[in-house]
Amino acid sequence: MVLRACGFIIFRRLVGRIPPPGNIEYLLLQTSYGEHHWTPPKGHVDPGEDDLTTALRETKEEAGLGAEHLKVIKGFVQELHYEVRGKPKEVLYWLAELKDPGTAVTLSDEHQDYRWAQLEEACTLARYKDLQDTLRAAHRHLEACQDKQ
Repeated sequence: MVLRACGFIIFRRLVGRIPPPGNIEYLLLQTSYGEHHWTPPKGHVDPGEDDLTTALRETKEEAGLGAEHLKVIKGFVQELHYEVRGKPKEVLYWLAELKDPGTAVTLSDEHQDYRWAQLEEACTLARYKDLQDTLRAAHRHLEACQDKQ
């Protein structure tokens, strides 16, 4: 049986002198267990729960950011497939903007630290190629949306 999880690639736009796309930072959380890896907020789907509801619930639980803080970006969802301790896992990530870039992140016990990072630093922290590819795909999506404006 495949373990399924859902979450958000959350970004904020810094206001000020930095022009796009350099004004975009991504939120990564550092786990307080295992290898203390960095990951966007995500978690397992509860029985009877749909995927987007899971992503919203887990983001609220892990980072203290609720639906009222986020603007989900249309047209972006990435599906990752990998193994955890020999068992298949799939993760769906949507893309969401933090409406107010100054909103505080409140960590759960599952995480010991968080960081807002520009794309390349976020990819370095992420370590895993599939997550790095997802962050880069999110960034390309934001650039494409910016070009249409």
